[in-house]
Amino acid sequence: MNPESLQRGNLSSPSMFLLLGFSNAYRAQVTLCLCFSLVYLVTVLGNLLIMTLVWLDAHLHSPMYFFLGHLSFLDICYSSVTLPKILGDSFSPQRTISFVGCITQIYFFLCFGGSECMLLAAMAYDRFLAICHPLHYPTLMSKKMCHCLVAISWLSGSFSSLIQAFLTARLPFCGSNMIDHLFCEVPFLLKVSCSPNAPLNKATLYTFAGTIAVGSFLLTLVSYVHIIGAVLQKGAGTQRAFATCTSHLTVVSLFFGAGAIVYLVPHSSSSKEMDEVLALLYAVVTPMLNPIIYSLRNSEVKGAIRKTLNRGV
Repeated sequence: MNPESLQRGNLSSPSMFLLLGFSNAYRAQVTLCLCFSLVYLVTVLGNLLIMTLVWLDAHLHSPMYFFLGHLSFLDICYSSVTLPKILGDSFSPQRTISFVGCITQIYFFLCFGGSECMLLAAMAYDRFLAICHPLHYPTLMSKKMCHCLVAISWLSGSFSSLIQAFLTARLPFCGSNMIDHLFCEVPFLLKVSCSPNAPLNKATLYTFAGTIAVGSFLLTLVSYVHIIGAVLQKGAGTQRAFATCTSHLTVVSLFFGAGAIVYLVPHSSSSKEMDEVLALLYAVVTPMLNPIIYSLRNSEVKGAIRKTLNRGV
């Protein structure tokens, strides 16, 4: 199926989209395929390692690592929404995706992404309680509270993404059903939509996405403002506790930083390559880096890895 035949369909309700994110050069395709295969392998194995350590090691049975285990599971799901399709398209001459498949990809991508935003905020709140209210921490961050925060994260991401996917599915598409991107994402579908109410549709979609992303970012920011204030006020006693926050801060900066640029900065044809690089950063690279960051910057995780290796030997 070629672009011309795709464009001759029912343009107000296309049955297929054409993804234009890849180079047609053979060497570029081979390089991309190898890189994405390696990234996906590291992502799955690294996050599975974190999940296994949190499950098996008794020293990691605490709220912080309970959330980390769920974050690792989310990262596997999040990267699995896009990477297998990207890998399949790297050598396919027909880089197409059905309309239903595109909307489904948008739903799960936003669901796991939104859930991760809320979970990162929950992890920041956990560190806030541990550092600012250490005496009441076991009571405030009980097992029931941990499960409630995780449930809220999943429900928030699912509800927001369901509405966004529904609104995107109702957009009319005329003139072109070519998506100039590696995978289906709301900003790039809005670019090819010909809705007369495009500004209103865009505002509605971005409101739901912004509520989750900006809300969770502000909660994270407020938590760390209080944490930094406590560290400066109490001195050395809390500085060691603050060391547990550095990994989380690194992950938050990568995830929210790249996502904010893609969704908030105006898109243009000249920024196509930059759009793809940023999309890959928060959709593909960050889920791979999370277990590496937490493993390298966390002494308890490194200790659990050493104990596991020693048992194997």
